[in-house]
Amino acid sequence: MNVEELAAVKEFETVYIADKEAEIRDGYCGDLLSDVMANAPASSVLMTIQAHKNTIAVASLVGITALVICNGRSIAPDMLEAAQEEEISLFTTDLTHFEAAAKVLALL
Repeated sequence: MNVEELAAVKEFETVYIADKEAEIRDGYCGDLLSDVMANAPASSVLMTIQAHKNTIAVASLVGITALVICNGRSIAPDMLEAAQEEEISLFTTDLTHFEAAAKVLALL
């Protein structure tokens, strides 16, 4: 799948798309950023409630393509700025991690 396909999920609100053609090969759910660093695969989408710029830093380090911020959390301006600088696509949803992961898995 690619970012454009992820953006087409009706429950996901697009905040920022870095590259609509960027490949997404896997997904990971996690809120403990040290766990994300250790276990999230590159070229994946991360589903989390951690809506702050440190999440972008971890995603960049790992090579994560996109983030879906779950449970209706809002995006802070500095998180959006960091996503733009690191070219990581960013989405929000009112869905839980589990529900968001089901949407992603159906596309993979």
